[in-house]
Amino acid sequence: MQTKFVRKDIVAMESYTPIVPFAVLSRRLGRRPDEIVKLDANENPYGPSPKALAALQGGEFFHIYPDPEATQLREALADYTKTPIEHLLCGAGADEAIDLVLRVVLEPGDGVIDCPPSFGMYPFSTAVNSGHYIPVPRRADFSVDVEGVETAVSTHPHAKVLFLCSPNNPDGSVIAEADLRRLLALPVLVVLDEAYVDFAEVSGVPSRLNWVTEHENLVVLRTFSKLAGLAGLRVGYGAFPQWLLPHLWKIKQPYNINVAAELAAVAALEDKEWLHEKVGLLVAERERMIAELGNISYLQPYPSHSNFVLCRVANEGLPNGRSAHQLKLDLEQEGILVRYFNKPGLNNCIRISAGTPEQTRGVGSIEEIGD
Repeated sequence: MQTKFVRKDIVAMESYTPIVPFAVLSRRLGRRPDEIVKLDANENPYGPSPKALAALQGGEFFHIYPDPEATQLREALADYTKTPIEHLLCGAGADEAIDLVLRVVLEPGDGVIDCPPSFGMYPFSTAVNSGHYIPVPRRADFSVDVEGVETAVSTHPHAKVLFLCSPNNPDGSVIAEADLRRLLALPVLVVLDEAYVDFAEVSGVPSRLNWVTEHENLVVLRTFSKLAGLAGLRVGYGAFPQWLLPHLWKIKQPYNINVAAELAAVAALEDKEWLHEKVGLLVAERERMIAELGNISYLQPYPSHSNFVLCRVANEGLPNGRSAHQLKLDLEQEGILVRYFNKPGLNNCIRISAGTPEQTRGVGSIEEIGD
């Protein structure tokens, strides 16, 4: 089929590279799923809470279309987050919310400012929505270059959106309150992605979800994938300024939150003690991993407020002349999956998700595999 029917920018854009699922991995590695330690996608290894699983098992209306407004879930979220329900909208993961915002706001060629290295969905969704991607690279310590963002806004008259991820994926750093307030003073819509903030709150870094009621140019996104172990059901949400919400409701798919996802998410919010316990366990594993990985001569782990640890790999320190990429492949052959990066700001890096104590105990074998 000729590509003359396809938008030229879509023909030219790069595809997003998703993480490979268990079924594919099992075939490729010749291992059963229970023989694979999957630490490459920041998933919650504890899975859904008992109440969420019970809700799924007891569901009665899977044959009926879901509520287009996800009313029960939004009511539960309003109670859980203490955010007015009229500011809340749910999506099929935070990914859908990212796309919805850009679809509403962008005219072709409008600018979207990103602070890479960060979540790959920002440039991807910008391209899909015919936006002009404006990267303002983070500093060496992964902090946001606030002055650089201000310059980008002033020199790009069509800049409309600024994405900030805090804690940032893939390094786990958080944005300072003073920096966020300074950026909110700019004439752009600030989208603050808090997919991992539950792990930061343990150490006293608060969510800014309630700031949406005070700032007309702020969107804050959250997800059930990390906190509640529901990545496979695709359910997220956001708090949005009221001027934006009617347009989001207008263009979103009517039945974007399926019945199973809403049942599980509502039940998960009723299991707060279980959720908080598992967050505490993952934070403890994260800290243990940072300490253990720091003892390996060729790894430089970065501080993290999330459920993962980013490590810079010194190739010259790896035994037998192996590269960081080869280290990732060697771990894969042992059934241990980590994420490998080799792009600007992330040269020779691996990111390791916090798992259960049994899973992350295998992280210590990195040094043995490197020998």
